[in-house]
Amino acid sequence: MKKVVSESVINRLPRYYRYLTEINRSGIERISSKDLSEKMHVTASQIRQDLNCFGGFGQQGYGYNVESLRAEIGKILGLNRGYTAILVGAGNMGRAFASNTNFESRGFKLIGIFDIDKKKIGMDVRGLKVQDYKDIKAFIEREKPSMAILAVSRNSMHEVAENLISYGVKAFLNFSYTELDAAEGVSVENVHLGDSLMRLSYKISEKEE
Repeated sequence: MKKVVSESVINRLPRYYRYLTEINRSGIERISSKDLSEKMHVTASQIRQDLNCFGGFGQQGYGYNVESLRAEIGKILGLNRGYTAILVGAGNMGRAFASNTNFESRGFKLIGIFDIDKKKIGMDVRGLKVQDYKDIKAFIEREKPSMAILAVSRNSMHEVAENLISYGVKAFLNFSYTELDAAEGVSVENVHLGDSLMRLSYKISEKEE
């Protein structure tokens, strides 16, 4: 039986990968859980517990090989599997996300962008031509993308998601300012930028009081 890993551990894995990438670029070959904890502001004990969920990778008195640990976490995250993604919604948010996200370093390749706005269809975004949304069903059936990124209005999001699920899409990254619930067999990440602003507002107000 596959071991169940908690959501909190999964949420920390991308941070480990990001920090290890930065450490690797700086030329450091080996790091202890103590040194890594100081950089990440996570306890050394927590780091060891998290990594032990996947078998552990360090050696007593030696620490972790940075390049090797980075590669192992990349495999755990599935960054080596060549997943593909489509973007639905080529408005300001969609174009900004597509243009400024390094999909390849995060395990994905963006292969299609779609919109219903005639003014946006044919526009070049990240080297891809925005396609007419009415053609998306045939595209999905042909290319079988691993994921869809939703940057559409909250009013249309659920209808779009239901359509894409019926066409075979099994995972969503949702920027549409409203929750998309995961249907059976479908994975969902809801992104709420406003929540980050409100958390920051709370932290500022706490310091002022």
